[in-house]
Amino acid sequence: MKVGLEFGEFAWEGGPARMGETVAGIARTADDAGFSLIGVGDHLWQGPHAGGPEQPVLECFTTLGVIAAHTRRVLLAPIVAGVHFREPAVLAKMVTTLDVLSGGRAMLGIGAGWYEDEAVGMGVAYPSMAERFERVEEAIRICLRLWHGERGDERPFEGAHYRLERPLNVPQSLTRPHPPILIGGGGELKTLRLVARYADACNLFPSPDLADKLDVLRRHCDTEGRDYDAIEKTVILPVDVIGDGAKADELAALLRQLSGLGIRTAIGILSGPEPLRQVEIIGEKVIPAVADA
Repeated sequence: MKVGLEFGEFAWEGGPARMGETVAGIARTADDAGFSLIGVGDHLWQGPHAGGPEQPVLECFTTLGVIAAHTRRVLLAPIVAGVHFREPAVLAKMVTTLDVLSGGRAMLGIGAGWYEDEAVGMGVAYPSMAERFERVEEAIRICLRLWHGERGDERPFEGAHYRLERPLNVPQSLTRPHPPILIGGGGELKTLRLVARYADACNLFPSPDLADKLDVLRRHCDTEGRDYDAIEKTVILPVDVIGDGAKADELAALLRQLSGLGIRTAIGILSGPEPLRQVEIIGEKVIPAVADA
């Protein structure tokens, strides 16, 4: 079992003037402590689960660039990029740039998005859910075209929502054949079908129906002719290990239970006023406890 983290809240001591220092400190500590991945949520507003839009939030890819500069080994990912925020070629270029500048450590996390108030408030087009799922599939196909070969498959692409005359990508990603693709969400009819068709990893919640979701994914893999075991199963969950040592022990026990279902990476969402201490405790007590799970 591997352990990653996601920056979930940014209401830190010192405010904006110290955010750069805080991000860098968390990143360095996590990298040294053995975390496998650092992710950043892709939002312009903070979500209602973390206090709503009046709370601070940092832009995803700029933050990932800062994290890349302060780490050596962790994988770097948007968790996950909302398809409505960018043209697919722009997204592919951003992930490629992150991959090149980090020495081959970028992952594309992508999903259909969910925060309509944010999009409307900030003037970002927010199509229907059905259309957003169509766009996710086209966006992934475009990214794969841009990551093909030495500089992209330069033949025109024409889909229902996107048209590219020349999918050219120079420099090409260091990670070959392409940066790994993680698709976020557990929708059984659309999302998990897309995972089976395109993804290197899924991203689910550790809810009571997790085993059922994995069974659905297995069936989609059978239909798509895909090896179920080739897809990395990840979960994302809020973590809070500040306090007595029992909290860290409880988290380790939960992760070992999830490992028994086939989960290989757990991504903890950092929250609360002491994110660095959270990272230190997880690194000291949780990561060693689940390393053999």
